[in-house]
Amino acid sequence: MDFFSLFKKKESSKDVAKERLKLVLVQDRTDIAPKFLEMIQGEILEVISKYADVETDEIDIKLTRMKRDDSTTISALVANIPFTNPRNFN
Repeated sequence: MDFFSLFKKKESSKDVAKERLKLVLVQDRTDIAPKFLEMIQGEILEVISKYADVETDEIDIKLTRMKRDDSTTISALVANIPFTNPRNFN
């Protein structure tokens, strides 16, 4: 058992549902199909896996909307991908 998991906040089903709804709304507004996001995630993981071991059960990749300084809104891909054992290529 991971010691730090004792302090990790467990997400309630309400919070999970809220995050999923946000994702659906952002995808709808950006006209990005869920399959497209899955393809991006797969390719990102493939590249990172060349350089380190990826903790696949901890991955969190989201599409979100951000405001720029000039007040325009853009889509942004936010990824939290824990990895271990980085490979040394020197």
